[in-house]
Amino acid sequence: MKRTFALIFVAVAAAALFGVLVYGVLVAAQVSDSAATTVHGATPRRLWATTAAVLGLGGVVVGGLALGRSVTPNGAGKRKKRAIVALLAGVIAAVNGGLNLAVATGGLGSGNGVVGGAAALLLGLIAMVLGGLAFARLTRSP
Repeated sequence: MKRTFALIFVAVAAAALFGVLVYGVLVAAQVSDSAATTVHGATPRRLWATTAAVLGLGGVVVGGLALGRSVTPNGAGKRKKRAIVALLAGVIAAVNGGLNLAVATGGLGSGNGVVGGAAALLLGLIAMVLGGLAFARLTRSP
């Protein structure tokens, strides 16, 4: 029971921290104000940002798997491939998220995908860090 509560607490804390970081990125990009008119539905920039954010999330998951210890005999080879995939996915997601924020002309609700772009930027950076840590661990260990 205590472990379950601790995991739920950590997950909620991580989600709150992620939300604060996304808002910080939006403030830094000067697109944190709401748009005068709200655009509903999928727009090309929202789809672009969502795709980049999903790629970044995949990179975070693969990077986390690359950090894990494998019990199979060929585990080091799999972890190295996962680390490289996490690094590449992180770079692609971070670049696309940053580009989306750079070309955005409006704030929240403008249809430019600024929240997805900020999320993609952060998830891409996290994926790069996880992939880099896993790759460094693999090259350092015998």
